[in-house]
Amino acid sequence: MNAFEHPRRPRIGPGVAVGITEEVIRRQVHAFYGRVREDEVLGPIFNGAIADWDEHLAKLCDFWSSVVLMTGRFKGSPMAAHARLPGIEPEHFPRWLGIWRETARDLCRPEAADLFIAKAEMIGESLKLGLAVSRGEIPPLAERRP
Repeated sequence: MNAFEHPRRPRIGPGVAVGITEEVIRRQVHAFYGRVREDEVLGPIFNGAIADWDEHLAKLCDFWSSVVLMTGRFKGSPMAAHARLPGIEPEHFPRWLGIWRETARDLCRPEAADLFIAKAEMIGESLKLGLAVSRGEIPPLAERRP
């Protein structure tokens, strides 16, 4: 090892401190998308876009593992994937987030649920704004404030 090399330190994401494990992520993701698939508004959008749910759920578990545990497992571009989907509208985000919140509160310890929800709110806002930009729309300032 030369003077410029540093031993790689393990990444420790914020989920560790609140008890989020890979199993907690798997349970949250699978339960949430089970609910989404049955939702009268969101179900048709997701079911029409996802051909292989097992593969998609594995990818989403990798995504959330990267977000809350900082594993770096997720390789992909959520913005590009969502921008290609027809039918996603700004009014879908509160519904998506409501189901996410409900699922997290049902399945997780309060501290873990709070973290999942906070991260999902940031991700949802980013996706909503990114989609608006990709479509040439600019949402009103009031919609961008929590």
